[in-house]
Order: sequence, then C-alpha cells, then structure tokens
Amino acid sequence: MSSANKLTVLITGCSPGGMGAALAVAFHSAGHDVYATARNTSKLNPLAKQGIKTLLLDITSASSIASAVASITTSLPSTKGLDILINNAAGIHTMPLADASIPAARELFDLNVWAQLAVTQAFLPLLLRSATPTSTFHPLIVNHTSVGSVAALPFQGIYNVSKAALAMLTATLRMELAPFDIRVIDLKTAGVKTNIISNSNFNDGTRADRLPEDSIYAPARELVEHSMSQEALRDRGVTPEQWAGEVVGLLLGRNPPAVIWRGESALLARVATAVPCGLMEGVTAKLMGLDKVEEVIREARR
Repeated sequence: MSSANKLTVLITGCSPGGMGAALAVAFHSAGHDVYATARNTSKLNPLAKQGIKTLLLDITSASSIASAVASITTSLPSTKGLDILINNAAGIHTMPLADASIPAARELFDLNVWAQLAVTQAFLPLLLRSATPTSTFHPLIVNHTSVGSVAALPFQGIYNVSKAALAMLTATLRMELAPFDIRVIDLKTAGVKTNIISNSNFNDGTRADRLPEDSIYAPARELVEHSMSQEALRDRGVTPEQWAGEVVGLLLGRNPPAVIWRGESALLARVATAVPCGLMEGVTAKLMGLDKVEEVIREARR
C-alpha cells in the first residue's frame, strides 16, 4: 500500500488476549500504520514484533494522555493527522446492584465513560487535521460500547450502565462532529472469546470481589456468585480474529455504519431492542440463571 493511502490508527487497550490487540493486527495486516496502546507496554511486545507501533497510554491519567498525544504528534508529518481513533480500553464489574460499592461504580464509570471522552478530546486536534473537505476518507472515532449498552444482564448492571452512557455520548458526539466531517461510530460487540471475563472484579486475583455476607441474595449465594463469575459465557463467542476482521472491513468501507453489531448473538441483541422487554428479560433471566436464583430466594422468604 502506498504511503498516501495508509491510514494512521490509534487503539486503546491492546493487551494480549483482548479485542484491541486483534484490531491492531487486522489494521496492520491491511497495510495501515497502527499505534497500539496499553498501560503496560511490556505486554505489547508481541504486537511490536509484528511491526506495530506501541505506546504507553493510561486513559485514566491526564498526563499519560497528554504524553501520548505529544508522541504521536511528533512522529507524524506536520500535514498529517490521525485517521481513526478506537476507544477500546474498558473495565468490567459484576455485582448485584443492591450490593454494589458506589466508589467502585464511580471508578468503573470514570474508566468506561469519562476517560473515553478525555482521550477523544485530547486527540481531536489530530483528527481535525485529517478532516479536510477534499479528503476521500473521513476520520473515524469508534467507541466500543458492547451490546451491554442495550441489553440488561443480571448482576452486571454497573458495567451495562456505563456502556449505555457511552452509547449516548457516542450518539451525541456523532451529531456534534458531523459539521467537521468526522464520523463517530458505536461498536456494539456481543460474544467474543477474550480475556475480559478473567479480568473482571470477580475473577481478578488481586480483587476477587464476592457477594457480601449480609447480601439479600445470601440464600442463593452459590448461584449468584456463579452468575457473577460469568462462567457460562467464558467459552462462548467468535474468535477475536474473526470479529476484528469483520469490524475492520466495515470501518474501512466507503460508508461505515453509524452502529456496528458484531460477535456471537449480536443480531439477537439488535432484534431484542424492538421486542417487548418482558419477553427478553425472561430469556435473559434463564440464560444467566436468575430463574433458579428466584426460586431459592422465594423459598427462603416463605
């Protein structure tokens, strides 16, 4: 690919085993210049060995964001900007809302919402540099919201609320940046086999949150904690490589959709947005084992 046709892509959250890393490889394989970022650059060595540029970026740190912007600005020609920004880095948290730690909820919200906006604001000047009226490619901001932004899942409420907020932020940003020829895309991902479940507050060995002793769900503790572990979802989904290939193909198309639905059961989640909530909540309850939890709780309350 000629240098004139190469796009400059920055992706947050590219640690191994995640979707960010898969996206980095897919864009790189398509011949584009990719900056793969993470809080720990040593984890990015496998990507660096493939010729992908790597960069330190902690999206919760203002100084880290500023440093990343400065590094990329310096590395680019004065007339070239950033073509695609993919806000992929995120965290996941499982806990019944009745037992949720408000500080933990705020921390996740800061990561999944405000940090995404902070990164977008910081890189916007570089995106605007690429948004010339004569350009054949309009710069893209891609916010990874997941199907969790529209589908309620028991014991995953904090995460879903943060993703729903990011989806609304994305839709608003799409309208606000349209006059500047910058496209803003909502990437709603369903089942993909990655390490996100292993990194949750329930499964991460450094935190390993469990249901509080005085939880109203205590009679069904084993069932609820099994649901919190998301073991039923761990082995479900398409491969990161398949997912990334499909997503990158759409993003590089002539007219990328405003909302991209990809991953196992993504179509089902999309259809569910038009189905009466009572019907879908019943299906979801069984999927997550909430029906069995309800049986135990009702029996304990008698």
